[in-house]
This record gives sequence, structure tokens and C-alpha cells, in this order.
Amino acid sequence: MKSIYKILCMMITCGFLVAACDTDELHDLDINPQAVNEIDMNFLFTAAQLSAASGGSSGDNRFIDWRTNIGMCSYAIQHLANGGQGGIFPGDRYTHNSETSHAPFRWGYGDQLKNLADILQQTGPGGFAEGKNLNMREASRILRAWRFQRLTDFYGRIPYFEALKATAEDQIFFPQYDTQSAVYADLLRELDEASAALNASNPDEGFSAADLFFDGDITKWKRFGYSVMLRAAMRVSNVDQSLADTYVAKAIAGGVMASNDDNVWVPLDIGPSEWQNQNGISRAFFPGDGGQPSYLSNTLVDWLKGTDPNSAADDDPRLMILSGGIVDWSPSEYVVKDADPLNQKGMPNGQDQAGLDVIEGFPVVAADTYSRINFLLMQDDEPYMIMNYGEVELLLAEAAERGIGGASDAATHYENGVRASMQHFTPYDASLTVDDAAVDAYLATYPYGVTKPALEMIGEQLWVNGFLNWWESWSNWRRTGFPTLTPVNFPGNETNGTIPQRLRYPEFEIANPNFDAGKTTPDEYTTLVWWAGGAD
Repeated sequence: MKSIYKILCMMITCGFLVAACDTDELHDLDINPQAVNEIDMNFLFTAAQLSAASGGSSGDNRFIDWRTNIGMCSYAIQHLANGGQGGIFPGDRYTHNSETSHAPFRWGYGDQLKNLADILQQTGPGGFAEGKNLNMREASRILRAWRFQRLTDFYGRIPYFEALKATAEDQIFFPQYDTQSAVYADLLRELDEASAALNASNPDEGFSAADLFFDGDITKWKRFGYSVMLRAAMRVSNVDQSLADTYVAKAIAGGVMASNDDNVWVPLDIGPSEWQNQNGISRAFFPGDGGQPSYLSNTLVDWLKGTDPNSAADDDPRLMILSGGIVDWSPSEYVVKDADPLNQKGMPNGQDQAGLDVIEGFPVVAADTYSRINFLLMQDDEPYMIMNYGEVELLLAEAAERGIGGASDAATHYENGVRASMQHFTPYDASLTVDDAAVDAYLATYPYGVTKPALEMIGEQLWVNGFLNWWESWSNWRRTGFPTLTPVNFPGNETNGTIPQRLRYPEFEIANPNFDAGKTTPDEYTTLVWWAGGAD
């Protein structure tokens, strides 16, 4: 796995370049100071990839995962539950937390997209690297589309066409907001153009050394680009089937991920800096570091335990991969008290300590009662998954089932998706292997379209596939409605007992004079985004 120590060098180099500018050269403090001339594109690209994991290359890598991926998404879709055990948990009881809502906006524009914007500016018309770094430019367009899709999925309308143009050339300091339909149409166009333009015959110019994902493998980059296109096309399929038809067909023709070898991981490391190079999800959960509670929801555990809770024979093989058992986990030790699959028990969502005591009929000690996330998924140097082949196959199964984009053979795609989803955990630890026989037994126990309607089975598998990648699982649930989740109604909640459907905009956006006229309204957690059936 490629070392990421070069990131430290990148940050030092950037610091020298900025420090070397005098007041006259900076001209105006409102101008983006990152848009410096002739910065090494390879450093910027590596930094952009690193910031795709958790938060950013220049700040707290736990922030966005702790607040949003975990604090909202994991609880809202009932993969995790809190029970008043501490941490940040608006998604468990449907409460408001300003940091949860503003984190994607802050880090998306303020870190995760700004390096990509600079690469595209400098490799575009008039830039110092115009005509150079061709594959890096197209890979940056794919990453930019992937990031912007997540932002619009969180909020609905967002600044897009005028975003990140607070430069000396453009001087757009207050960008207009754009409709979600317009954003999606352009993202799909960008993915189409960029994926097609990638070419192994282009000069490398350091791209392979800079590329944390694929070491410059253009075939894998194309598959990633077309897979993101498939995801985006299926995201709009309920509201614009014509657009979905067009781009699902393009994705299939272009070539999406073909196996778990194509999964997109950000490699991470223990050093040199815990705040930049370590896994932000792991750090958010680790006692003594983040300390976000790690109890699994009873919705997830009961689903993994299958139709017969008194038999392990029909369990999903992921039960004891996602669960580490009933565990006492402190900063000094990790003690497994019960790893018997039959005894795994999830925590109910939307409860406090008093509520748990009533439900269980005794004073609850959570560590003695409920299953927790597997410790083997939680090491600080774990790789960070961006997208996986299992999701791609499940999306193809849905497209085939619904007759979208010429996709066919839904049952085969479904079985491929389930198998891939069960077998993609070995990069975390080699012991987390699920053999083909175990997958075959599961598929025989729950045959496609027999035990439940086909689309429900696909939706449920997309839901569980997104474990750790909870923001995507939340989006897939909001679009498909599967699995059928029972909302909670904790006293004083913000949604009147409705599972959150979007994030609120950050308070600081009120300074943008285009905000009131352009934003998705009403700015509430219950407002549906366009692709989920809301207004555009």
C-alpha cells in the first residue's frame, strides 16, 4: 500500500509558497489564497484524494464522519443506536446539531473540492499546466463529480456552477444556488466526458506516483467514473427516467467495476499525523480519542440474524463481521463477553437510559447488553472505502428489474452484488473472509424475488452494503424506501417523528445574498430533495 508521508511534504511546500508572497502579490484577501501559480499538481491531487477520506487534508479528519456520517446517517438508517451513551447523535432521536448539518458544506467546499478546483483551473485554458497532466485532469473531474453529488444529496439546491470561483480571474464571492436537476444533469455530463477522455497513452507526468486509489491504472479509473455515473443515474431514476436511461446505458457500455479488485479505497496510516492520515471513522469511535458510542441497532442485528432468531443457520454471514460481539471496550482494553451469534442483541433506536431500562425490564448496562461494531473494522490505519463493486452490481440489478438503460439479468446481478458485499471486508483484516459456500447457502436460503419482492431485496442489500459508508446508505434508503424502517418519536424531536430526509444549511450561508432566493425550502430535516420526490 502506497505511503502517504508525501502529504506532509505537500503541506510544507504549500506553506512555503504562500509564505513567499508579499502583501502586494496577494492583492486582496478576498481572493482565494490557494489559487497560487505553478503549484505541483501531483501534490494537490494526492491531497484531494486523502481528503476524500473523512474530513480534509488540512484539518480534523474525524469531524465530518463523527458529526454527519455517524451522528446523522448511521443512526437515521438504524445501523447504529445511541441510547444516551454520549457523543453526537441527532440521527438517533431526530434532534438538531448545527455541526452535523454544516460539516459537509464546510469541508466539501472548504477542503475537499478546493484542491480539485485548482487542478482544473491550472490544467484548463490559460492555466500554467494547460495541455499537461491530462489523465490527472480527467480523474479530478470524476472526483469532483463524486463530491458534488454527495453535497447536493445532503442539501438539495447548492452552489455549483459558480462555486469555488473566488479567484483573481472570476471573483465570484457569492455564488448562485442551482437546482438539483441542473446539478445532476451536469454531473452526469462531466462523468461521461471525463471517463471517456482518460487514456493510457497520455504522458504519466507523475500521475501514477500521486494516485492513492489506483497507482495510475487508467482502466480502474474508467470503471470508477462509469460506476459513479451509474450511481448518479439511478439516484434520479424515480424523477427523470429518461436521464437515467441515457446514463445507465452509457455506464454499462463504458464499463463499470468488474470485481472487488476495482473497489475504491483511500489508504491510511498511523503517521506522521493522526489528524490527517488516520481513519476518521475509527478515531471517532475509539475510546479515549473520539468516543462516539459503537452499539449496533436492533434493526440491523435482527435483519442480519434472519427469519429464525433461534438458529444461526439462516444468518447473514456479515453478522459476526459487523458485530464484534457484546464487548467491554475502554481506552485500555477490548474484552469480548459474548461472541455467540445467537446472543447478539442490538440497541433500540430513539431511547435514553430510562427508555432502555423500561424496554429491557432492568437497569441496563449497555456494554453488558448490546452488540458493538467489530474492533477489527476500527483500527486507526484502516483503509477508507469510497465505493465498492457490490453496490454497482446491486444498482445494475435494480436497473434490470425496472427496465432502465438496457440492463438485464437482474437475478445474476443481485447474486453478484450480495457476494461482493459479503466478501469485501478482507482489506480491514484477513480473518474477515466469507467463503463462497457461505454466500451460496445464504442465497439458497433467501432466493431472489421469492422470500420478498425483488426490489425490496435489492433495497435492503444496498442498505446493508453501506455499513461505514452511511451517507450513501442513507441516500439509497431515502430513494428506495427499503428497508421499511420504524421511525422513533423521542420527546422534543425536530421532525415530529419523521426520519430525517436532508440536512439543514449551515448558518453562515445567510451571508450569501443569493441564499434566501436559491436554497431548498423549507430548510427543514423533513423536506424531500428533488430525486426523493420533493420540489426542484
